[in-house]
Amino acid sequence: MLENKIIVLTGGGDGIGWECAKAYLKAGATVCILDKNQLSNDKLEALNGTDTLVLTCNIANEAEVAMAFNTVVEKYSRIDAIHNNAAIAHPSKTLDQTSNSEWDLLMDINLKSILYTTRYGIAHLKKTQGCILNTSSMVGSIGQDNHAAYVATKGAINALTKAMALDYASFKIRVNAVSPAAINTPTLQAWSQEQPNAAEIEKYLNHLQPLGDMPAGDVIADACTFLLSNAARFITGTILPVSGGAELGYRTIL
Repeated sequence: MLENKIIVLTGGGDGIGWECAKAYLKAGATVCILDKNQLSNDKLEALNGTDTLVLTCNIANEAEVAMAFNTVVEKYSRIDAIHNNAAIAHPSKTLDQTSNSEWDLLMDINLKSILYTTRYGIAHLKKTQGCILNTSSMVGSIGQDNHAAYVATKGAINALTKAMALDYASFKIRVNAVSPAAINTPTLQAWSQEQPNAAEIEKYLNHLQPLGDMPAGDVIADACTFLLSNAARFITGTILPVSGGAELGYRTIL
């Protein structure tokens, strides 16, 4: 589905991003992973023999993003897709309890990084009539208690996705977002430990989705592969729920 596509993937070293990297490779793409952390030896070994470029990059730093994109273009001469996946979820606090530095870091990593990747990638996407994919969250649509700043970033991503879709449609560039609910990732596990009822949170999360227990990130990766493929060629400005129905109606949880 993604044969010969050059995809820049932020936050590709763990969680949903790592599952997306594997799915994109399986679908025939070349994947350029941008991550603030170096990949583990096991993951580097898993990528051995694949067409992958791994760059250490703090996506909240404009100069590092610019350098990373220059490296990608120097090596591959083009970019077909950008997947803005990198994010943090800490802290789990109400708005009044959130410090300035915590707020700024969330905004820089989750939201401002999309400004940077677009700024340095859009000219290349115009040439390839490529696409942009943003990783959002169900909480950006329905809200969540005790997580105000994070929710704000995801709500902003939803609105930004629609604005970008309109801005770049004349260039045949599609812009969409994927919206997970509870996905079993290191980020969610860390969030769970911040909750006052940490011992019960896994049970709660497993009952959140009508379709069943928390899945791994591969269910998101499959949806992302579709949205980046030609099969989604007439889809833009969509916030696609991949949530097992978590946002649907009243439910009785026994």
